[in-house]
Amino acid sequence: MQTIETVTDTIAKALGFLRRQPRDWKVTVIRSSTAMFFYQLAFPYLSVYTIALGATATQLGIVNSTGMVMAGLAGPFIGWLIDRTGVKKIYLVGIALLAISYLTYGLAQSWTIIMVAMTAYWLGNAGSGHSCSVICGNSLANEDRATGMSLCETFAAGLLGIAAPMIGALLVTTFGGVNIGGIRPLFFICLIGTSTTFLLILNQLSSCKWESPDDARLNFLKGIGEVFNQGRNLKRWLVITSIGFLPMGMILPFTQPFAHEIKGANQYILGAMVTGFALTPLLLGIPIGRLADKIGRKRVLYFTIPLVWISSLMLIWAPSPGFLVLAGILQGFYFISGVVAGAMTFELVPPGQMGRWLGITRFCKLLLAAGAAYMAGVIWDSVGPQYVFLTVIGIDLLIRIPLLIGMPETLTPQEQAISVDS
Repeated sequence: MQTIETVTDTIAKALGFLRRQPRDWKVTVIRSSTAMFFYQLAFPYLSVYTIALGATATQLGIVNSTGMVMAGLAGPFIGWLIDRTGVKKIYLVGIALLAISYLTYGLAQSWTIIMVAMTAYWLGNAGSGHSCSVICGNSLANEDRATGMSLCETFAAGLLGIAAPMIGALLVTTFGGVNIGGIRPLFFICLIGTSTTFLLILNQLSSCKWESPDDARLNFLKGIGEVFNQGRNLKRWLVITSIGFLPMGMILPFTQPFAHEIKGANQYILGAMVTGFALTPLLLGIPIGRLADKIGRKRVLYFTIPLVWISSLMLIWAPSPGFLVLAGILQGFYFISGVVAGAMTFELVPPGQMGRWLGITRFCKLLLAAGAAYMAGVIWDSVGPQYVFLTVIGIDLLIRIPLLIGMPETLTPQEQAISVDS
């Protein structure tokens, strides 16, 4: 009886949480979840497909770094545009670029064309993801932020992310296996799905806009400078969050090729690894997000970040497919730690500066990850594949964690929690 009452109370609290959130946030949760489903459908095969088209590991690194550089350079401008014109237009342009990316992937006949597809993807991800982040950052109250972001990730990376990789594996098997012909149809399916999210945002999202308190938004350079003039402890956080983004360039693009080429994983194991990756935020995303809203962001990061290190070590060591899947499950903590770190990012500046601040952070994260992606390819070809993953762990231990220790907690009100940047 008590168990039934507890479950009922939990459901009531969850429904109450959803009811008090603004409509635009709910719309963007649906959009991001749908977009993640289609991305996860093809994700296990992106790097394998590029290599099948003739790329070496170094060239794979170049493909990823090119797109990241372009998106990184565009990041501050995108943020300034959002603060000046509002979210919706930039959101739609970003989704359109994602559709172009999937179309280019599907039509590609050589690995060099993948550079165009990846650039369109990262630019599209910059526009759509930036818009989504601004809505999330400005719509949710501090005490709901990590929970709300975790809820979004639970549906996107978790619930839908579990189904997508296994559906993708079945489709690849149907179309001919882990080869160019077997993978190519996935991109056209992703194109159709992305187009539906464009229509969702076009018809359901309001023309929301958050005003800057002065005229800085009218001048690009002045608007960027204003963020650092009024924000606090931002330079330290730029280094922390940029290093935290390194797995996007060094780990995620190389995990599937490592499992396939070094460990002999087939399409089902590759799909199961990504399913495991999605299982973690599905089961633990909301509880850990809620925990971060109660005990603070930093305490949660201290135990989630090391679990990502363990996943890399397990991937390197894995003596059997089961351990590869377990490595994928632990790698899912990258999403969870990213959500918690993202909550800290939002809490460092006021709403009127959110677009510019996120643009600056995206610029720094993507440029560092772009260089790291190229370096990862060189390390793979010249030193050894396992050292790609070990390098990220070393950088985290030597730089990111020490800087995080000196970062103030942001869950408490900003004027009390944030010390002036030296």
